[in-house]
Amino acid sequence: MRYLITGGAGFIGSRLGEALLAGGHSLLVLDDLSTGSPPGAPAAAYGERYTFVRGSVLDRGLVDELVEQCDAVVHLAAAVGVRLVVERTLRSLATNVLGTEAVARAAHRFGRRLLLASTSEIYGKNADVPLREDSDRILGSPEVARWSYSEAKAVDESLVNAYHREHGLESVVVRFFNTVGPGQSPAYGMVIPRLVRQAVEDRPLTVYGNGLQTRCFMHVDDAVEGVLRLLEDERSIGGTFNLGSSEEISVLGLGRRVIELTGSNSEITFVPHEEAYGKHSEEPLRRVPDTTRVRKLTGWRPRRSLDDVLRDVISEVRVGSVVAG
Repeated sequence: MRYLITGGAGFIGSRLGEALLAGGHSLLVLDDLSTGSPPGAPAAAYGERYTFVRGSVLDRGLVDELVEQCDAVVHLAAAVGVRLVVERTLRSLATNVLGTEAVARAAHRFGRRLLLASTSEIYGKNADVPLREDSDRILGSPEVARWSYSEAKAVDESLVNAYHREHGLESVVVRFFNTVGPGQSPAYGMVIPRLVRQAVEDRPLTVYGNGLQTRCFMHVDDAVEGVLRLLEDERSIGGTFNLGSSEEISVLGLGRRVIELTGSNSEITFVPHEEAYGKHSEEPLRRVPDTTRVRKLTGWRPRRSLDDVLRDVISEVRVGSVVAG
């Protein structure tokens, strides 16, 4: 098959693209490179099976042209990260809502299957874990810019689901929970690459708030495997699926684990959340997914532990530090 990945030069998109190419598929990548990197190895290794187009999902004409050329679409292009959403809310809303509408409209027009990448931010402040796909959304005030991301992704899901119900669009919605691993930038509030870099450089590890907020971190390669299984299984059409690890840890505990695994002399310092992100943000207390639905359908479950994730990121950061030095 020939796949189009929007946001295919980003963290998850680039890994997914490599997996699809390795599986014998052809690939179109649309990316504006606002958070990704220009293609390197895939373009050289796969020749005509790999095509990169620099552009925006807000360009409806370009989106139509590329969707017509493919067999299926994986829509990953989005404004992500707490810092980016808070600092550039208007841009984030436009990309996340108008971009998804353009992609969904084109997928319907040309009869292409669509997988929409959504997020655990959908659940907002709901701490009744583990969170199921039908769990309630509990959000804070619209004055808090962070929740605009949750609202935008909820609109995205509603658009895609409406196209499925009303027009027969073959769609799948995937909600990613804290996907991490090698290649992820520390920019825009990504906690693991930031803490690892601080530890490797023996700088203080900055933990926001009191550090008692908990998350579950999934290796990007496990996320890619889950997406591939859903793409290959027609029973997933019309469904919404959580993808994430169930290994819960506090951010404070994460910082201590990073120090232990790096052998760092760093200490942990606490930074008030408002100082880190401004008054227009808010921190959910717990995020733990229930992945029963995807496990029953495809047999998928994460195979890599948090320590596996951390060791991979630590190794990458250390290699990068040697090269930079």
